Amino acid sequence: MLFLSAYAQEASQKITIGAGLYLQTQPYEGVKNILLPSPVIFFDNGLFYARWSRFGMYFLGDKNDDFSWGFSITGQPRVNNYKASDSLALTGMDDKKSSIEAGLAFSAAVESSYLEVMVFTDVLSRYDSWIAKAELGYDFELGKFKFYPSLIALYQSSKFMNYYYGVSHDESLTSSYAQYSANAGTQIGAQTYVKYPLTDKIAGFVNIRADKLPSQATNSPIVAKDYIYSGLISLIYTFEY
Repeated sequence: MLFLSAYAQEASQKITIGAGLYLQTQPYEGVKNILLPSPVIFFDNGLFYARWSRFGMYFLGDKNDDFSWGFSITGQPRVNNYKASDSLALTGMDDKKSSIEAGLAFSAAVESSYLEVMVFTDVLSRYDSWIAKAELGYDFELGKFKFYPSLIALYQSSKFMNYYYGVSHDESLTSSYAQYSANAGTQIGAQTYVKYPLTDKIAGFVNIRADKLPSQATNSPIVAKDYIYSGLISLIYTFEY
């Protein structure tokens, strides 16, 4: 911790800030896509960090130009939700709400490659359980474009799956669906960030992502699609201090 604090104080730091529109498709029949404004922040001074909309603080690690690693506490929003009134197909179902997640993360970077492993718990007690995420990525340049592709595995507990994809006994009595209980499952995704400079400090920034829902979700009677697609389009501004 003392090493990380000293690094943060001595090194010149870059921070990227911006804003854009975030879109996420819904797997439920008749439910409109999620569309909302999103801040964009990227920052890592060896003590605190921000990665789009996830924030954290290191408590153990080492950071240098060739190799860095760190353990941190971290938090992020969970943008999963629907209102039963959004779709006639969901009449009689309970509303499902987004949440805030917090937990522990391990990250490591070697040159242009990086690995992150995270475990989160549900702070707002929506699904009242935990999930785990692993992401492996690599960045490269093609002309003026910078690409940051990665593969993602997201393990979701049975409580998470049942909150967002299950049909409870009470819901089966008020809706047209039979009761459905889901086991834990692993969601697999692929994404890339794309950055294109417009000036020395301003750039266009895009995220594109696709996730394959686990079979425990797609077998649910309220789920109509196998994939969730999401993306962000924004302008970002980078400066040093």
